[in-house]
Amino acid sequence: MHNDSMTSAAAVLLVHGFTGSRTALLPWARALEEAGFATEVPVLPGHETRWQDMVGVPYARWIQATEQAFDRLAATHPVVFVAGLSMGGALALHLATRRQVAGLLLVNPGLVIDSPVAPYARYLHPVLRSVAPISNDIALPGADEKAYPRTPVAGVAQLHRLFAQTRARLPLVDCPILLFRSAVDNVVSDRSVQALLQGLDPATELDRVPLPRSRHVATLDHDARLIFDRSIQFVSDHLPNNQQ
Repeated sequence: MHNDSMTSAAAVLLVHGFTGSRTALLPWARALEEAGFATEVPVLPGHETRWQDMVGVPYARWIQATEQAFDRLAATHPVVFVAGLSMGGALALHLATRRQVAGLLLVNPGLVIDSPVAPYARYLHPVLRSVAPISNDIALPGADEKAYPRTPVAGVAQLHRLFAQTRARLPLVDCPILLFRSAVDNVVSDRSVQALLQGLDPATELDRVPLPRSRHVATLDHDARLIFDRSIQFVSDHLPNNQQ
């Protein structure tokens, strides 16, 4: 989904998660567009094909893809917000340290891999190519994020490096943040939230919104409308006065 309309000064870049797809973000993007904001939802390198295509993709390419998408939006819109789900939240935070981001909208952002073997994934992947998927942690019956059926271990090694670099850069984030957190999340634990809160400058404006009826992929879950409505309000509230 991509709306190039110049009727709105503000745009929102939406970044999907690890082994996920744009499917999880399209309803969110649609709601933002209906509220008058332009959006872009890029496909991260190695995604939306087959899990084997993630093997050999360095995390720097995911960073590059988000920066290029941001630059495209910034070329036509003076105010750009960034939204991210899971790994997309880490990429959004990283982007905010390298670009002039107006605000961040984060849904269950990942910053820590809880598996104790994650640091060793770079040594394991030649012999253990993939492990069980981390997809469709959704309470709403019938919802499907269309993620990969397997998790490539080589990709986990890159994810581990991305998270470490992003955690180190958190003190550089200087834009307001809207943080959505599900009551039950079987993919991203509270260690990621703790890393976020500990890493940010204490002066950072951060508003937390609990999602009581949702799991990890909350944008497709019971609280999706709450995410959409609060996001629209957040973007509207943080527009420069001459842009409202």
